[in-house]
Amino acid sequence: MNNKGYISNQDQILDDSQLTDLCKANDELAQKALYDKYANKMMRTCLRYLNDEMEAEDAMIDGFMKVFSKIDTFEYRGKGSLEGWVKRIMVNESLMLLRKRKMDQVEIEKVHDLSSGNVTVESQLMEETIVNIIQRLPNGYRTVFNMYVIEGYSHKEIGEKLNISENTSKSQLSKARASLSKSLTQIGAL
Repeated sequence: MNNKGYISNQDQILDDSQLTDLCKANDELAQKALYDKYANKMMRTCLRYLNDEMEAEDAMIDGFMKVFSKIDTFEYRGKGSLEGWVKRIMVNESLMLLRKRKMDQVEIEKVHDLSSGNVTVESQLMEETIVNIIQRLPNGYRTVFNMYVIEGYSHKEIGEKLNISENTSKSQLSKARASLSKSLTQIGAL
């Protein structure tokens, strides 16, 4: 099986709709195909929230367990809907881990997805530099930044999920952006 949802003993590539239907029927090969297809992306999502690779992997594994246990509640709505649903579960699992560690406010900034088109060595190094700078942000700044800039949550939604006010979310985002800008300016990236 590869990362495109290919199930070798059936010699076919399954789309997300087919994967969803087979996973709802508890088909283990389809579950493995879904995992293989999205594991790398979901690990990167979890790492944006959790600095520790082991914690991020735990969140991802717990997230996939939830995906498979809750797949019956998912309604396929076209291309991208399955990935978006899985990603929301991963974000929620990461946030739950942060809460368990009793981390209060969070911050995060936008990072270009390395899986997109024309990636040069120079752009990949710049991406890694930005990711490293984001990872050094205080947990509160990094979490709000990720939720707002990368995941697209509103300040109201962030406030509800993190039990903070909208204004605190806005403040954390502002501070995260200022810190990122300062760090990027110091290394000559801006």
